[in-house]
Amino acid sequence: MKYQTCLILVFAAAASVGCNEKKTAINDSTKAAKEAIDVRKTEVDAVAKEATKQTEANAVLDKARIEAIKDAAQAQLDADKKKADAAADAAKAKVDAENK
Repeated sequence: MKYQTCLILVFAAAASVGCNEKKTAINDSTKAAKEAIDVRKTEVDAVAKEATKQTEANAVLDKARIEAIKDAAQAQLDADKKKADAAADAAKAKVDAENK
């Protein structure tokens, strides 16, 4: 009977050690997975920050391009307005010349 009790205790101790090893392995695996996730989160954050910087730079360029297009269009319209005024002045001068 003593032999059986000792044998049971030995098996229980071995199972306990094996169980602890498995738990340690599970904990190590979980820790490694969490660390990998943290590294990936850091990478994603860095990529997002860079994309934000690039988007802001593109926005500045787009705004400057829009302003340049607007300025060119306004200059053309001002030139067209002066041309229309000059044509009207020429037509009036022609009418005045014909009446004299």
